[in-house]
Amino acid sequence: MAEPKFLSIGVDAVDAESGAPAPDRLISGDPKFRTWNVEERDGGLYAGIWESTPGKWRIVYDEWEFCHILTGVSVIAEDGGEARTVSAGDSFVLRPGFKGSWEVLETTRKEYVIKL
Repeated sequence: MAEPKFLSIGVDAVDAESGAPAPDRLISGDPKFRTWNVEERDGGLYAGIWESTPGKWRIVYDEWEFCHILTGVSVIAEDGGEARTVSAGDSFVLRPGFKGSWEVLETTRKEYVIKL
């Protein structure tokens, strides 16, 4: 049977993977991640849902990522740039080379598409 060409993104589609920032990137708090990686394709394409509890850590992007915030409030600060507060309904792209911090103020859940 052929693979379906329509794929719903949701937490019921796959089991969540648990994680946390690498210890050397942690700035404050004790954030815990859950990731529902619904799509993974050859060539480095990923799509799904990610969630984090409150805390702050350093981020460094080698990949391109589209994000759409579903719930919660976070502050994303680029090194040498401004801090941006994102909340439910906000969409944005983090480009390769982005360096800064991600601070979750209220447990945040986002939809994502990543291209390596």
